[in-house]
Amino acid sequence: MIRINLLPHREEKRRARKIQFFALSFISAALGLLVWVLVHMAISTQMDYQARRNAYLEKETAILDKQIGEIRKLREQTKSLLERKDAVEKLQSDRASVVHLMDQMLRILPEGVYLKSIRQNGDAINLVGYAQSNARVSTLMRAIEDSAWLESPALVEIHASSANGARVSEFTLTFNLTKSPGTDAAKVGRN
Repeated sequence: MIRINLLPHREEKRRARKIQFFALSFISAALGLLVWVLVHMAISTQMDYQARRNAYLEKETAILDKQIGEIRKLREQTKSLLERKDAVEKLQSDRASVVHLMDQMLRILPEGVYLKSIRQNGDAINLVGYAQSNARVSTLMRAIEDSAWLESPALVEIHASSANGARVSEFTLTFNLTKSPGTDAAKVGRN
């Protein structure tokens, strides 16, 4: 005998496949949503972390910029103070040089030589005066060479002139003032 199944088995299989399809679709959508949420949270966490790092770096950069500005101000103040100190030291050393110049001029000026003017420009000295003879100018130049505080005499000009009715030689002489004579030369200059 032949058996025929009259139950709608195809309909049940279709319905079972439909239920299985919707269940798998729902599970896939739920898994996809879960993956998206996890990825979004991970990226969001990384972005927040990077934003905090950037904020920290900006804050530290601002602090360093402020410190750099203060360092620049301190360097400018230091430079200004050093320039003032150098100026004061130069004035102190120049003050002593004028004293040494006058002292040396009194010691080395030979008899018969009269000074009209002395001008100092830094270490260079320009001397204008009268002498009874050219030999006395030569004696003055030798005395300048032998001095511990004076050096490099150079005669610029000498010519005959008259002063108070007497015939004299008017001369212009240049020489340099030394800053620190040696100890032996200082002893010679004091004698």
